[in-house]
Amino acid sequence: MKKFLYSILFNLSVFSVAAFAQTGGTISGTITSEINRVPVGGVSVEVKSLQRTAETDENGVYQFTGVPPGRYTVVTHMEGFSDRAKTVVLVGGATGSVNFELSLTALREDVTVSASGQEESVFESFQSVNSVGSLRIREQASTSIGEILEREAGVGKRSFGPGTSRPVIRGFDGDRVLVTQDGIRTGSVGSQSGDHGEPIDTLNLERLEVIKGPATLLYGSNAIGGVVNSVSSDENDPHEGIRGFFTGLGATNNRQGGLAGGIEYGYQRFVFKANLSSIREGDYRTPFGKIPNSASRYTGGNASVGYYGEKAFFQGSYSQDRRRYGVPYAPLFESGELLTNSNGEPCATADSKRGGQPGECFYDIFAIRNQFSGSLPPVPDESVDLRLRTHGYKLRGGFRNLDSFVTGVNFTLNYTDYSHVELGVADGVDTIATKFDNDTFSYRSVFEQKTYSRLSGRFGFEGFTRDYQTVGAEALVQGKVKHNMFSVFALEEVNFNRVALQFGGRVESNRYNPLNDAAYINRSFTGFSGAAAARIRLWEGASFVANFTHSYRAPALEELYNEGAHIGTVTFEIGDRNLKSERSNGIELSLRQNISRVRINGSFFYYLINGFVFLAPRDADGDGNVDVEANLPIGNYLQANSRFTGADLTVDVNVNKYVNAFFIGDVVRAELRETNVPLPRITPARARVGLDFRYKGLSIRPEGVFVSRKGSGDVFTLETPTAGYGLFNINGSYTYSTERLAHIFSVSGSNLNDRLYRNAQSFIKDLAPEPGRGLRASYTIRFF
Repeated sequence: MKKFLYSILFNLSVFSVAAFAQTGGTISGTITSEINRVPVGGVSVEVKSLQRTAETDENGVYQFTGVPPGRYTVVTHMEGFSDRAKTVVLVGGATGSVNFELSLTALREDVTVSASGQEESVFESFQSVNSVGSLRIREQASTSIGEILEREAGVGKRSFGPGTSRPVIRGFDGDRVLVTQDGIRTGSVGSQSGDHGEPIDTLNLERLEVIKGPATLLYGSNAIGGVVNSVSSDENDPHEGIRGFFTGLGATNNRQGGLAGGIEYGYQRFVFKANLSSIREGDYRTPFGKIPNSASRYTGGNASVGYYGEKAFFQGSYSQDRRRYGVPYAPLFESGELLTNSNGEPCATADSKRGGQPGECFYDIFAIRNQFSGSLPPVPDESVDLRLRTHGYKLRGGFRNLDSFVTGVNFTLNYTDYSHVELGVADGVDTIATKFDNDTFSYRSVFEQKTYSRLSGRFGFEGFTRDYQTVGAEALVQGKVKHNMFSVFALEEVNFNRVALQFGGRVESNRYNPLNDAAYINRSFTGFSGAAAARIRLWEGASFVANFTHSYRAPALEELYNEGAHIGTVTFEIGDRNLKSERSNGIELSLRQNISRVRINGSFFYYLINGFVFLAPRDADGDGNVDVEANLPIGNYLQANSRFTGADLTVDVNVNKYVNAFFIGDVVRAELRETNVPLPRITPARARVGLDFRYKGLSIRPEGVFVSRKGSGDVFTLETPTAGYGLFNINGSYTYSTERLAHIFSVSGSNLNDRLYRNAQSFIKDLAPEPGRGLRASYTIRFF
């Protein structure tokens, strides 16, 4: 009997070994440069679902062995090159060959780390993502990320001048769009005001990623409209030797000049990095002339040291950002020069009108538009500037290849010391008017689960504690306010042959504790966000994705407690400490195709938001004129139900070996559901059409930009209509590379037809048109 059992066990073991030998396949390939077909060594190649990483040798070759049957996405990464992703299907014992040609000048990036917290293809992500590489960032180099991203589908820009522009995603703005650096919030106050910028060092970025639509599951309630994640590095593996870059750039319209450089040195398992950058921009020019006090400048840098072992990695870093920018025409709002009397004539002085009390002067935005429709306003005697500085301290790390239910752990600890002052400038002398301090300690940890059959996923927790205080003339909140957030979340995925499902949830708590308890009350909010999605493979390289999201957003600190004149929103704001949480339910339907000739990424979305918070102009006496205080129209933070509907589409077509055609378009309609009144500063319908002529390392891309008008029925109260317009731009780049060096030259011309146009999402669109004709050039050298 024992011999019989031994015989069975022996035969089973032999069968198992044979079966493993039959089913254990290989994924291998060669990676070369797209420009000169030279093999690229030292490229990190990852199969994320297997949590396995390889590196190419000096011949550009990599290999994974013992790979079980299945469908896998292979992702490449090397500093300076665009990340690439390809899909391979393995059957038992087969070998899959996946070769890559890396590009230094890709129009659009293939890879995102923001949508799910790990590297994946933009076309396989459950959420809609735009990924903009370093070349595109340098082509449109600016001190603010809004100027760079406004060319992307579904992304507009809110501004109070170039130094303050911030992305608007599918019509969502302010506290509903979260800006992060490597997945961690920046600690800025850019969301609360049109004249506050974001301290993002654009010249030292690897790419900018935009998640379009609710991303509350991984990022919290501030991401109910979307996320902009600036990726400085997503490398968690060591390398030997020196890598780095140097960039110089300049532009004609605003006399821009900038320099940036970075170096990293790898020794055994340690990597040392350092980066510096600086940009200066003068007043920009429109067809009417220069916009006074629209100049900006910033200087920033960071340094880090990291250890990357087989089982663990750690990196500590320090960053600093200092910038100064002008707020055009701000003194006109402060002085009351834009107020008019009942005859529509400018008021010499401003008699306030509040709470139904009679007054002589009114805020008539149409009178302002008519007054300056054919010229610029007079240059104010004084000016208003913002001077900003941040210090950032970050520790990130993790554990990987763990033999347990949790196979990997990633964590980040971040402290940001943020401060900015608003300056009155007269006769060259700075006077501090208001100081903003916002110190934030953030923490985040994500745990990767071991794949079980078809189920994979991750779970984690995130939180921050924030001390916010303003002192001075525009101190809208009296005294310090402590804001604490804590959340737990989980995101799971089930993969079948042609269908993949994703689902998850997040519970988040926000607590506001004003120290001035005589004037304010404590508020706390706890809510649940959940999502479910399905991705269906239609044919090889194409998929249909359906998303349902339920999102929660706690009211922002400013919406609860602000009271006072706020130039950044051109409103005398009155908060409501009794506001309730916003609740959003939305669907998104997407079609993605990524094949050699045609690439398509298009989405339709529909969101219903209950308790939508917005600034509503007040007319207490019902005389048809908005009440005024401190020379600004009074606005109350109110809540109502709203609806967002729209679509965005990106198409790239390879006409032949040398010519590509592209189309980028978007449209959104957002309104209050009960009254059908349009919401403030919604992006007009837009289209961008162009060609990309390519020959070896040369790329020339002429394009036309077409933006629709926003009529009187398309804009919110206190907004004026904007005319439609068309622009002609051209961008060009040339890349020359050797085995260890790459030279990248780029030249671009914007608004070459010198068209006068206004940004519908600008707070000062009626005073300051957008830039006229301009040329820009940059040079980058990379060594690796």
